[in-house]
Amino acid sequence: MTLPVPYYQDSAVTLYHGDCRAIVPMLDRGLVVTDPPYNIGYHYESYADNLDPEDYNEMLRAVCPEPCVLIHYAEDIVALSWVLESVPEKMVAWVYPSNTARQWRSIAWFGCKPDFNKDGQDYKNPKDKRIAERIARGERARLYDWWEINQVKNVSNEKTGHPCQIPLSVMERIIRITESPLVIDPFAGSGTTLLAAKNLGRRAIGVEMDERYCEMIANRISAAKPAMAELQLA
Repeated sequence: MTLPVPYYQDSAVTLYHGDCRAIVPMLDRGLVVTDPPYNIGYHYESYADNLDPEDYNEMLRAVCPEPCVLIHYAEDIVALSWVLESVPEKMVAWVYPSNTARQWRSIAWFGCKPDFNKDGQDYKNPKDKRIAERIARGERARLYDWWEINQVKNVSNEKTGHPCQIPLSVMERIIRITESPLVIDPFAGSGTTLLAAKNLGRRAIGVEMDERYCEMIANRISAAKPAMAELQLA
């Protein structure tokens, strides 16, 4: 088998329209960063989010080889450890204030480790004199292992037409602190992982089975300005 013609491609991002189970095994090895479908019966346009558990596990096993970073509910990360036959090297809680049944998800690094020294977070007490001096010097607080970042809501500036969009800042932080020249997202969705990689000068490959979402991704990526580091991409 050979890879299909890309649906979209520029110097940083390649997007394929198709089934990730057929395409991902043919790709070069890279860092998989993805927020997969959760198999909870969500209403996508071209994907049935109610696979038999064995089929669901087999899909993730096929398209999420190590090294990979997965976003999922905590209980499912535990189950996926059995599926992937690996224990996460690191886990972070992504916390979002929300009047929903769940207010946080886990981010888990399998077969790789993040470097928290490559990012920081805003100080909680910016009016403190000593903290104000640090901020003036361009310093940031050390990065915690829980990230309070709002979900993408209908009124968010970055909102697209995808129903399950991950905040760009979440994906940028993951990619910023995880070393890899190539980022792969088997479930490209709204294209946030690909956009985050492009913003940070990384090469990225995405796969999306819904053609409408592929069009959305292509428009979103093509509108983004290339990062300066993209000049070094091969």
